Amino acid sequence: MNLYIRYFDDETLVYSVEEALNFLSSLEDFEVNDEIVTELEKFMSSSAMYPKHIKVRARSFFIAIKTTATTMEEFKAKGAGQTKMEKAAQNEALAIYAKSQPGWYEAKITFKRVVFLPETQKSKYVDTPFVCKVWSNSAQECYDKVISHLRSRQDIDPRSQFPSIKSPNFDFNYLGE
Repeated sequence: MNLYIRYFDDETLVYSVEEALNFLSSLEDFEVNDEIVTELEKFMSSSAMYPKHIKVRARSFFIAIKTTATTMEEFKAKGAGQTKMEKAAQNEALAIYAKSQPGWYEAKITFKRVVFLPETQKSKYVDTPFVCKVWSNSAQECYDKVISHLRSRQDIDPRSQFPSIKSPNFDFNYLGE
């Protein structure tokens, strides 16, 4: 796995943490410290594929993105490191949600519900699971119906936050007709 590193207008594609640290050290007004080294090493050794923002100093970060690209041109052409296979897999996953399959679905969602705390006169977010059976024509329609139902309930604060259909906090199971 390679690394795309960007700090303001300076960017590079490197093949190891050492090369990334050499690049960062070469930048004007950039001091590599033990925290940066540790964060970058942890990021590279983890299975996480999301971009990582690493703090340099107050309100100053650099970004690191794992990629299979071997050149900067390839990285930029792939759209932040997605290969054609990764894009095809993502499109296939989205097609599963849109697939027409009328019947009953069991939907499981965990959302961030806003709960008022009378003792402090403040609100907080609480992870709230919700499970139901829904008749719909597709997983996408099932998701839309569940979200619409939750948003229309008077006992749920409109500031509550709902996961996207692709989130691990939404799951569905087709039960049949």
